[in-house]
Amino acid sequence: MKIISVVGARPNFMKIAPFIKAINKYNEIASEKVEHLLVHTGQHYDDKMSKAFFNELNIPDADINLGIGSGTHAEQVGNTMIAFEKVVRTEKPDWVVVVGDVNATLACSVTAKKEHVRLCHIEAGLRSGDMKMPEEINRLVTDRLSDLLLTPDAISIDNLRKEGADEQRIRFVGNIMIDTLESNRHKAAQLDIERILTDNALNGDKLNGVSGEKEYALLTMHRPSNVDKKEVFEPLIRFLLDEVAADMPLIWPIHPRAQKQLKAFGLWEEAVENDRLILLHPIGYHAMLKLNMEAKVILTDSGGLQEESTVLGTPCLTLRWNTERPVTLREHGGASVLVGNNVARIRKEYRHVLKMQRKETWPPLWDGKTAERCLQAVLAY
Repeated sequence: MKIISVVGARPNFMKIAPFIKAINKYNEIASEKVEHLLVHTGQHYDDKMSKAFFNELNIPDADINLGIGSGTHAEQVGNTMIAFEKVVRTEKPDWVVVVGDVNATLACSVTAKKEHVRLCHIEAGLRSGDMKMPEEINRLVTDRLSDLLLTPDAISIDNLRKEGADEQRIRFVGNIMIDTLESNRHKAAQLDIERILTDNALNGDKLNGVSGEKEYALLTMHRPSNVDKKEVFEPLIRFLLDEVAADMPLIWPIHPRAQKQLKAFGLWEEAVENDRLILLHPIGYHAMLKLNMEAKVILTDSGGLQEESTVLGTPCLTLRWNTERPVTLREHGGASVLVGNNVARIRKEYRHVLKMQRKETWPPLWDGKTAERCLQAVLAY
């Protein structure tokens, strides 16, 4: 059997690493080996955002790199389809496996089915209900096309059933992101937070002002809905600087998009000069995991960090009005609460979570063995 796995952007890397590991483990004992090719579309082309993750998670170099790079959604999808079609016709795989919901996922799904190749979607059934999110379009199309829908939780299964998906296509396997977390938890725990800050700080002079403080808040923010409009972004920054950073150091590994917008809106100098805000360059997986492990609270618009916070027990304020991962919300036993970008609501929930104790939660099958179940589902199809 020949499988082509596709990655395109950083969220994919944490999901594909355990799948590759499961294939290698299977091939050690199987009489009929699985031939595996890794295709990197190159949607994330910056070394700090991409290459470091390959190295940290022991993902082998991609067998094929399409080098798509940046562009509009249509440009990325179209260019990926053109390039990936050539790969499929040359390699003639039995399966194409896609993960997550980035543009590469959509593009390679459409191409696989047009070339009559079986398609497997790892992380199927996630829905935000927000059709303004490009990722929601990617999820819907990919799931409609997939022969095998591998779901992370019961809510995802319900979503697929409501959409009329054939029961025979659905397999409940758990959350493959947690495989990566569990296999890297010990290594991340050994890291020193002060060293992480020193090695990655945009302005190392500020570190003396926060060293020795035991509690800190952690921030990630990059979505256009939060950073692209000054009337939204500036009040968020004001709250973060005037209130959160006043309570405790605020650590922000800053995304290039957010940094660009801070400068465009005339907020950069104020952020850099605030002694309580520690701005970091984009950091690796282990460093981010360590910071999440020890944070008093995390404020984020990242989907993956909602999941990690649930397992780590870190109180999480999700800076979005909806989520495709409702299993991570408090009402479902998780650690996250949706606060959108309304400062009054963020402030209210922030004050509440400061009083909360950490509570680790593992939804069913979030046990570090999802990748093995994914591979077995493909082999048994």
